Amino acid sequence: MPVKTFTSVIIDFPPNASALPHRHGQAFVYAYVLEGTVRSKLDGKPATTYHQGENWVEQPGAHHVLTENTSRTKPAKLQVVFVSNTGDKLKVDDPKS
Repeated sequence: MPVKTFTSVIIDFPPNASALPHRHGQAFVYAYVLEGTVRSKLDGKPATTYHQGENWVEQPGAHHVLTENTSRTKPAKLQVVFVSNTGDKLKVDDPKS
């Protein structure tokens, strides 16, 4: 589709690392745990822990309030696939308060 872009990225989470709360605009997001264990929480839903081989999806406009490596000693790795509007930013962190 000429107005959509498909992007795949690998995200490394060192031990005990987390991402700032963020959104992915109007992108559809698919995340797959390649290594380790990751806890994820979307606004309005309970936090869920995902292990190697498990996955989740985020609908366009979702507010991702938590993404963290649950281990203090082992890294975690995600493959994330975005289907976005061409030219849109793939991740926008919440403003700092």
